[in-house]
Amino acid sequence: MTTEVSIKPALAEDVADIARLHRAVWCDTYRDLAPAEVYRVLDEDFRRARWADILANPHGDQRVLLAKQGERLVGIGATAAPSEPAFGARGEIKSLYVDPSVKRQGLGRRLMRAMMEELASMGYSGAALGVVTGNEPAIAFYRALGGRLIGQYTDPGPIWRSDNLIFAWDDLSLPI
Repeated sequence: MTTEVSIKPALAEDVADIARLHRAVWCDTYRDLAPAEVYRVLDEDFRRARWADILANPHGDQRVLLAKQGERLVGIGATAAPSEPAFGARGEIKSLYVDPSVKRQGLGRRLMRAMMEELASMGYSGAALGVVTGNEPAIAFYRALGGRLIGQYTDPGPIWRSDNLIFAWDDLSLPI
């Protein structure tokens, strides 16, 4: 990378930048997968309110990490307790969004490693995540990081009932 990227915990003051990047990357990623109505509902204001709720509870189970290149937000990662029974006792990787301008430079891998460390600090020995069926770049990325396909589920929404594949890592100490 041309400019050093730092990874740090998100703060409430980061909400607007998080919402903006989340919306932009999400729209790019799911442009051919999500129904049109979802784009109208999951706008930047919706995302800002959701992230503000998450960051307003710093002692909640969700932890958010940001990757910044200088002052510019280029990545978001979030971890939490498992939300799906199929994840078992593994901690959950809730979100991983990387600005397309810095993709394929190792940032996603660095954020995944940092999230694995967060999950270990939360007492988990493994991690799992759901990835929307058809999101082939993400599926290839998780496989390249040693993720093992262990099942599938349908996200209950409330806005988009997406079909998801579950990838898992059973040893958080393994290099990613």
